[in-house]
Amino acid sequence: MQGGTGDEGGKPEFSEAFQRDFETLLKWRRDVRRFRTDPLPEGILDHLLTLADLAPSVGNSQPWRIVIVDSPQKRARIIASFEAENEAAARRYEDDKGRLYRQLKLAGLKEAPVHLAVFCDDAPAQGHGLGRATMPETLAYSTVSMIHTFWLAARAEGIGVGWVSILDPQAVAGILEVDAGWRLVAYLCVGFPEEEHIDPELERAQWQSRSPLETRLFRR
Repeated sequence: MQGGTGDEGGKPEFSEAFQRDFETLLKWRRDVRRFRTDPLPEGILDHLLTLADLAPSVGNSQPWRIVIVDSPQKRARIIASFEAENEAAARRYEDDKGRLYRQLKLAGLKEAPVHLAVFCDDAPAQGHGLGRATMPETLAYSTVSMIHTFWLAARAEGIGVGWVSILDPQAVAGILEVDAGWRLVAYLCVGFPEEEHIDPELERAQWQSRSPLETRLFRR
């Protein structure tokens, strides 16, 4: 099989080497919590976001709204929100699980050079409502598709991404002063990983191992 992407408008052909590399990329796409503090190279974030913007969306609505959080004051307030929610979450666990939870590193907010808050516009004019009348949640699904595209593009450049979900969405929206119709989908830490691992950190910490596909695959 030949490599390359084919003629403009033609069917692309991907080499076996590319297919193997893509499988490797999927295996090495990890939720990073331990970041180096060095800044990203000039222009790379714009490049990654441009690639992510190629992601599919319901009705071609492109409902994602991305806030690059540069303000140290706003970052500090986000970190405070995380710490409060993390402490509340820790109290929900008991005995050994609770002790283990407190040992986990669940965010790289203080080290990561880039913070991205990704929102979904729940009523975008773009797309004219196509495809979401019965399933309006497809707007959020589309936003997640963009995030995953960004994640893979970043990993291909050796850049790590961490998804921080232990946050109060309304608090984050208030801190960042976004449109009232936007809903927080993800808060991402982005930067070069401090260390590289092919296995998930939660698996290494003995919190939860991955399960085999057949336990989640059904036929009807």
